[in-house]
Amino acid sequence: MNKLELSSLYQLTMARFRLFLREPEAIFWIFLFPILLAVGLGIAFRNRPADVLQVGATTPQLTQALAADKGLTADTVDEAEGTHELATGRILLLAIQRPDGVAYKYDDTNPDARSARLLADRAIQAAAGRKDAVHAGNELVHETGARYIDFVVPGLLGMNLMGSAMWGLGFAIVEARQKKLLKRLVASPMPKWQYLASFLLTRLAMLIIEVAFFLGFAKIAFGVPFRGPLWQLVFFCLMTSMAFSGLGLLVSSRARTMEAVSGLMNLVMLPMWILSGVFFSATRFPAMVQPFVRALPLTAGIDAMRGNMLQGIGVGQMLPQVGILLAWFVVPFVVSLRIFRWR
Repeated sequence: MNKLELSSLYQLTMARFRLFLREPEAIFWIFLFPILLAVGLGIAFRNRPADVLQVGATTPQLTQALAADKGLTADTVDEAEGTHELATGRILLLAIQRPDGVAYKYDDTNPDARSARLLADRAIQAAAGRKDAVHAGNELVHETGARYIDFVVPGLLGMNLMGSAMWGLGFAIVEARQKKLLKRLVASPMPKWQYLASFLLTRLAMLIIEVAFFLGFAKIAFGVPFRGPLWQLVFFCLMTSMAFSGLGLLVSSRARTMEAVSGLMNLVMLPMWILSGVFFSATRFPAMVQPFVRALPLTAGIDAMRGNMLQGIGVGQMLPQVGILLAWFVVPFVVSLRIFRWR
């Protein structure tokens, strides 16, 4: 055996690879689950004709006027029945004939209902003889990079990097602690940092396969664009994975049971699943919580990857996000070295 193979860091890293390959569940969650999620979201939000909105009207004349618009389908109902259908979600809007005109009953917090209001008023005004002062036409564009699947792929990638790093490290360390393996390792001359670093090296190697597999599928299946330098995208993925590897080491440094580490990791990850812009923009949250949202590692990672893939933004313009990710790696890793419990 050469000098490298005799190194404890090398042996620990290779052992991590072997343990990973023996866990089919881990392979599914890291490689296949994000693919299945991307397929489902890609199908649900695929390019398709605009939806025809269901509305109601209280007179046949209003129904006829509404049905003349291609974006609406209308039925005649009385006001009581129409109000019930609004409450049960069968229609989005009810047009009611009043002595002084038409009243629209709808939920203004529902985007589809607001669209139905605009279309219904346009149809009724046109039926009453209103003429458009300016002729308007549509020039429809379906640009790659502006679709929902383009938006969500970097979010899914960030979520997968977070989950695989934290679950992969946290469970492995706590399982070894429960089985008394760490107690045996502490008696060896191996430095503590080499044991923790072996997990990070394993993550680096798996990262290449994980990212290439997912992004390759996204490119082939959905044509997701890569407008920035590819090496910079790899760098952002690396920083994101390292940040969550540091967090995974930290939450597992003292946990003694699988239940305890599972609870801690869910406590750490759940806010980021909601706040960090995986499925919708993080800017939707109030301004008062934006500093907290922007400081989260998942937000920084997704913003960096999304900016690189969709807008071609380079590392130089993403230095704040890189700084956040670096801090989330360095601080938890240093703290882990100090508080790590072998028993």
